[in-house]
Amino acid sequence: MATTSLTRRVTFAAAHRYRRPEWSDAQNEAAFGLCARPAYHGHTYVCDVTVRGPIDPTTGMILDLRALDAALEREVMHRFDHRNFNTDVAEFAEGREIPTCENIARLIAERVQATLGAAATVSRVTVAESPTLSATWRE
Repeated sequence: MATTSLTRRVTFAAAHRYRRPEWSDAQNEAAFGLCARPAYHGHTYVCDVTVRGPIDPTTGMILDLRALDAALEREVMHRFDHRNFNTDVAEFAEGREIPTCENIARLIAERVQATLGAAATVSRVTVAESPTLSATWRE
């Protein structure tokens, strides 16, 4: 069966830093450069979430757009906007995952998919922390 893709973009502001707690400050700075500084730093992230599925012949849509918007509000905006990834998001707490674009994109894909269930399949998530740096998770 043929499928179609639909992409919704959201933008949020958040802070983070890269740090491995088992490493010294010097090791962290050697590995992560300015991103390891203790004071954190922030970005205005742009996040594109693409879902795929068959087009419903009655509605002409892959899924009710309100369901996708609600998933993005809950799993991206509510969890990340004006937050510090390292201190406010459990998955990125000290000693857990490092809040890179790569890890953020994967987490968003997992969380949005869990929220949408069988309504559609999350096929791609791109997270950009600047106009020159982004990461894309693909199904």
